[in-house]
Parts: sequence; structure tokens; C-alpha cells
Amino acid sequence: MKPRVGEPGTKNIVGSKVVAIRTQRGIKQKDFLARLQVLGMDVSATSLSRLEGQYRLVQDFEVVVLAKALGITISELLGE
Repeated sequence: MKPRVGEPGTKNIVGSKVVAIRTQRGIKQKDFLARLQVLGMDVSATSLSRLEGQYRLVQDFEVVVLAKALGITISELLGE
């Protein structure tokens, strides 16, 4: 994936946290995508990129799956 060059969007609050934790743990986006799909979140690479860039809304059930895939709590993902 190409690095993001524009400013982040404003459609969610978890995208930047997902990117930060994923990169901190050395998880490539395609590998993270596979984890999400195994956990039942069928999302395309484009949709994941838009989520991480905060250009797409995140459904409540996706927050649960994202946290589980990152090995963190929902509260941590939401920044509480």
C-alpha cells in the first residue's frame, strides 16, 4: 500500500489508533486484513485503508473485531 499523503478524515476516531498499534507491532496491512477476515469482518483492502485514514464510518461490531485482531480492549481502541 502507498503511504497516505493527505490529512486524515473525520469519520471515525479509531482509524489512527488502528494504524499506530498495527505498525508498532509490525503487522502489515495485508496481514491485518487476513486477521480481520478470519474473525468475520469481511472487508476489502480499500475499505480498510479508508477506515485507517478515517475516511469511512466504523460499525459497532467492527470496533469489537478490530480490538480483538489487535489484541487490545475496546476501551483502549476508543482511547479511554
